[in-house]
Order: sequence, then structure tokens, then C-alpha cells
Amino acid sequence: MSLSSGKPWVGVVADVKVIPPHPFHTVGDKYLRALVQAADVVPVLLPALSDLVDVRAWIKRLDGVFLPGGYSMVHPEHYDGEHIEGTLYDEARDQLSLDLIRSTLDAGKPLFGVCRGLQEMNVALGGSLHQHLHKVGPYQEHREDKTLTVAEQYADAHRINCVSGGQLERITGVQEYRVNSLHTQGIDRLAPGVTAEAIADDGLVEAFSVDGATAFAMAVQWHPEWRVMENQPNKNLFEAFGAACRQTQLL
Repeated sequence: MSLSSGKPWVGVVADVKVIPPHPFHTVGDKYLRALVQAADVVPVLLPALSDLVDVRAWIKRLDGVFLPGGYSMVHPEHYDGEHIEGTLYDEARDQLSLDLIRSTLDAGKPLFGVCRGLQEMNVALGGSLHQHLHKVGPYQEHREDKTLTVAEQYADAHRINCVSGGQLERITGVQEYRVNSLHTQGIDRLAPGVTAEAIADDGLVEAFSVDGATAFAMAVQWHPEWRVMENQPNKNLFEAFGAACRQTQLL
């Protein structure tokens, strides 16, 4: 049963950031607003305290889980990758997210990953990542230009092609569209048990769904939360996630 008799409650994974002198658990405003406006759910921040809490007990009280983007990278120890000096990691978030992903799917509840969230889902299910896409051919530049304004950084950057007849095409209502691109890492080996839903022109998997999931279980590499109410395909994604959470609420 939901925590509320009204709108569904969705757990949102928090980053751990030091705002001197203390660590804080944080979630970006744009994700929370998209969940409220487009998905029509109540976001509940989940602190990265896996060592102190029972994640499965949390899931029982929630109607869905959302994995937002973040500036840190998934630690390569989780997919037998090589540590690269100078990379920003958030191992507390990794611990929470990877456990939460598996437990949410086991519980049959909706799961939606964005950017880092896609990378976490791929790793949690047995896939691997390219840590620096810009150093691996044949991929185009997927990072944002930080000399630009935020609006310019989040502008459409490249095209994606939805897999014909796939879930993403059905949800968004389009076969191809342009998306923003603000990521350093990307999928190397796609996890077993998932299906690619969209491919960039350079061949990078930009979205996937989880095979056999009993509820919405999808991840995308771009940032659909950005000005979501102005972008119908992205709005459709959040609406589909919200509808799945409402369905869970009724169970």
C-alpha cells in the first residue's frame, strides 16, 4: 500500500555531496519538478544509507523508484573496470542504487533510470560501461560544453532512433527524435536480460527496457526531465512512469 491514499509515492535516489564542512544527501530540482509535473507523483528522497537501512522495507512502502542523473560516475569495481585517477565517484549512491534496482525489479514495481540511472541499471543487471566515450571510437562527443549556458548545454544535441515496435516508440509516439547529451560514460556491454529501445547515430545504446518486467522498467541516457512540459515525447515517458506507479498503488 502507498504511503498516501492520494498520489503515488516514488523513491528518488540521492547523491552524497560535501557542502563544506558536512556531507549532504541531494537530488536535483529539475528531476523532482518533472516527477511532480509530468508523472504526477510525490517524490520521496532516499538517502544513500544502505549500511543503516533495509532497502526492501523501503520498497514495500513505495509505488515506484526513480534513478536521476548525477555528476559522479559508477565505480568501475562493479563491472570489473579499471579505476581512472581523477574520476568523481559516489560509492554510497552506488551501494544504494545497485541494491535498489534489483530489489525493485524483484518486487515488480516501476523503475525509471535517467543518465547515471541508466548506467546504474546496466551495471546492476550485469552490463559494463565505457568510462570515457570521447576516447573510444566510433562514438561522437556526448559531453556537454561547460563554457555554454545551462540552457545551451541542455539543447538537443543528436538524434536517437527508437527500435521499431519497441516500448519506447509506443510510449513516445515517435520513431526518431533529437535529444540532449550531457554524459561522459555510456554503455559498453549491454546487460543480459534487457532490450535496446533506442540507438544514437554513432551506435551507442541510448535506452533500454528490462525483459520480463511486470511493471514499467526502462532507462534512458539523455535528460528527459529538462523542460519536460515543453517536450511531448519526454513528457510521455514521465506520464507512462506515473501511470505505472498509480497501477502499483491499486495492488
